[in-house]
Amino acid sequence: MAASATSAVDKALDLVEAVTRSPHPPRLSELADGLGLHRATAYRVLVDLGRRGWVLRLGDRYLPGPVLLQLTAGAAARSLAALARPVLEDLSARTGLMVNLQVPAGDRSRVVDVVRPDRLAMLSDLRDELLPLHRFAGPLALVAALGEAEREPFLRAAEAQGHPLDGPGGLRAELARTARTGHAVQRERAQQLVASASRALTAPGGAPVCALTLVGPSAEFADPRLAGLLRELDRGAEELRRVLGAIGGTP
Repeated sequence: MAASATSAVDKALDLVEAVTRSPHPPRLSELADGLGLHRATAYRVLVDLGRRGWVLRLGDRYLPGPVLLQLTAGAAARSLAALARPVLEDLSARTGLMVNLQVPAGDRSRVVDVVRPDRLAMLSDLRDELLPLHRFAGPLALVAALGEAEREPFLRAAEAQGHPLDGPGGLRAELARTARTGHAVQRERAQQLVASASRALTAPGGAPVCALTLVGPSAEFADPRLAGLLRELDRGAEELRRVLGAIGGTP
């Protein structure tokens, strides 16, 4: 690698290449030592790369991020989506619903993988789409896992789209309810006759890593079936937690 490179761009590109080419999700120490960078410098660059979606931090290790996955098929084999795929398939088979995996992306969330049963082929899978907080369960679950100050960019983006933040139907109340129950549920807000339920997985420090989301006809999310779906969602989230915990510490 180009240990002599001094520009910020060189360092960022070297780190992206190192994460992508590593045979396993590397730690900060491995990346810094391999590139001849001070660990503090490598960490600062990785924070910026994570914010832009080029890498994804999982515990003390790093994976190719959602932006990188759109550009490089080779990175997909070691991506979060590849690790989570069996969990998505099992959860879809158990519930008969579409299941997607979302990660934080700026002031929205990005759908990085989807399993959609044939019977729901009429529903858009939203793969690679950026989803706003005020319309979808996935970003609602992710943002509910953040602290109050960290929620503000998401809230301001929703407010700019005309969605109320305060009052019984405001986003602050929805976030508080989601944080309390651990589940985000949305009915017919993004698409008529379609509902979704989501649960976020967090890293050891509490930051949201990803969200596992069920999507299907609104009628199938009515009580009493909803309670069963949420139990299956919890089961899927725990399975995914074990998979990810085996790599980079329990998320």
